[in-house]
Amino acid sequence: MARKYFGTDGVRGIVGEFLTPELVERLGRAASLWTGAAKVFVGRDTRASGVELEEAFARGVISAGGDCILGGVLPTPAVALLALDLGVVISASHNPPEYNGVKFFDAQGHKLSDASEEQIEELLAAAPGIDQGRIEHVEVATDSYRQHILDRFGCDLAGLRIAVDCANGAYSGLAPGAFEQCGAEVLAIGDNPDGTNINVGCGATDLALLQRTVAEGGFDLGIAFDGDGDRMLAVDENGAAIDGDQIIAILALDQEVDQVAVTVMTNLGLHVLMREHDIRVHTTDVGDRYVLEALQREGGILGGEQSGHIICLRDHVTGDGLAAGLLLCGALKGRRLSEAAAVMTLYPQCKENVRVEAKELTPAIVSEVERLNREWDGKGRVLVRPSGTEPLIRVLAEAENAEVASEACASIAKLVQRELG
Repeated sequence: MARKYFGTDGVRGIVGEFLTPELVERLGRAASLWTGAAKVFVGRDTRASGVELEEAFARGVISAGGDCILGGVLPTPAVALLALDLGVVISASHNPPEYNGVKFFDAQGHKLSDASEEQIEELLAAAPGIDQGRIEHVEVATDSYRQHILDRFGCDLAGLRIAVDCANGAYSGLAPGAFEQCGAEVLAIGDNPDGTNINVGCGATDLALLQRTVAEGGFDLGIAFDGDGDRMLAVDENGAAIDGDQIIAILALDQEVDQVAVTVMTNLGLHVLMREHDIRVHTTDVGDRYVLEALQREGGILGGEQSGHIICLRDHVTGDGLAAGLLLCGALKGRRLSEAAAVMTLYPQCKENVRVEAKELTPAIVSEVERLNREWDGKGRVLVRPSGTEPLIRVLAEAENAEVASEACASIAKLVQRELG
């Protein structure tokens, strides 16, 4: 059965349009039934819509006889660690404030499989039961999570000056203090959420503010999270952006791993570097849950996405922005971040998002992509894929020459617009 509501990472959409309290309540009921009407732990990010949707989800859980424990504002990885029979985050992650969503973790803190999401969708029409569960509020989850991360990923950061951008999201008031506890001098930005400013002009989706802050303030580096804290990107001492591929490269060498898992979006430069160091690379579809599945299947501990999902399964169950930021700082070992990132040569990439009416690729698009990939013969590539969360087709062209990549990206984007726009 094709999933109607679930996308790449849970159920997500504009609040009041696709994502309504009624749908979220039905999701709560269906998820509770799917787990056997047991205990569900729920966290949320800082969006204004979060409180109403959290309440709706809790109503659904208790209407199926389950118990719902509400942890308030929490980063997504904290919910994964604290999941009971089920962990749920009311969040739209990196999306703008008008969006929200529902993300799920099983009792082991793992994201649900496609098959499990299909099973939950099949239960969406279920009526409320007779037996009612209960709702409980807890206030110690943030402290428990922060201590877990510091104990396992913290190190001595004395002497480092770090700017930390919390995206006005779930890490506000939490992450800057964690770096300070490790001895760093910290300036927090994007640390004043008001319900409407999550991911707006700040955070991992917009590095411009952090880049200016680091360059003008003479910081050693900057760390940026997205709204729910499962993504982390960095800025070096010169204000240059350091993406997820570069961070994975730095950590792979520092942690001396023998394998990594990445997605089809990963820069060819990472593959070259990993071959040079005899590190196996597992390539998955886009989505951090597919990276997680590959790591679990292959017995690896490190992987992630160019977008900033960095996963280290040493003492963790999922990707974690704060853990990744601490690991990156620890991997510097007296080097500048620009020097550490220079171990990997970035192939020029050009990307374009094309807003479309339909997301199924036409034969003309498929044929042109295949032609270019044959012509480039491994020295570059074109990738075209539908977004899992928005009405977009994402186009990526990568080549040894930036101009070649740019021309190919523009050509394919025009074809997509003509065929599907």
